[in-house]
Amino acid sequence: MQNNIFSGLFVGQNLITLKEVDSTNTFLKNTLSNSKPLPEGTVIMAESQYAGRGQQQNKWNSDPGKNLTFSLLLNPTFLAIASQFDLTRVVSLGVHDGLATILDDKLKIKWPNDVYYADGKLGGILIENLLQGSQIKQSVIGIGLNVNQDVFPDWVPNPVSVKQILQQDYDLRVLLSEICSHIEAWYLKLKAGKVELVRKAYLDQLYWLNQQHAFRSNGSVFEGEIIAVKDNGVLVIKSNIGAEMEFSFKEIEFLNR
Repeated sequence: MQNNIFSGLFVGQNLITLKEVDSTNTFLKNTLSNSKPLPEGTVIMAESQYAGRGQQQNKWNSDPGKNLTFSLLLNPTFLAIASQFDLTRVVSLGVHDGLATILDDKLKIKWPNDVYYADGKLGGILIENLLQGSQIKQSVIGIGLNVNQDVFPDWVPNPVSVKQILQQDYDLRVLLSEICSHIEAWYLKLKAGKVELVRKAYLDQLYWLNQQHAFRSNGSVFEGEIIAVKDNGVLVIKSNIGAEMEFSFKEIEFLNR
């Protein structure tokens, strides 16, 4: 398929569009496990996902044909397993910067890898790394973004869409192209060894950075501010009594109130 709207070197140049699929990540992993060679940068885009997944098996809701639900194949063999959170940073920045071409500075990355506009969730990222020995052989990156959907089920927490923000529909293919272009640019920076640049950029765009807010962990609510993200992706919060605390994925809940 010709994809003239994709301006990058490799991300999105091989685009496979599916009418309906359980999950684009599952489809991509199954294709790889069947030993079908796919070029790095392959994008699997679905008009409808009936079993889309978020982090920790959370369900992802998406109306057919209204949102971006796609998966991307990368081969970050240059990246040590201990540094795999840098790939999360790269993809989060790429999605953020792609959306920033049409949205303003209320756009932020919520740790570890959600995209927020003000206090609403625009989308999320699910990265599944396929390891070979001590190396990351391939990464299957699933991205779901609320674009033209304007009504959400009650169980979806604080959703927002591009259409709700702009008050108009937006072309899915154009947005996909922008996001793929920015992911590629950040990925190539990481591959070129510009690790500190990537880490600083991620921190600079972090939701609630250096702001006093309420959090919950192990059933206890406390006030504090995000001050850092460690190299391995652990979140560092300084509580209002001065103690620095560290949290891994799913150990901390952000309380909007």
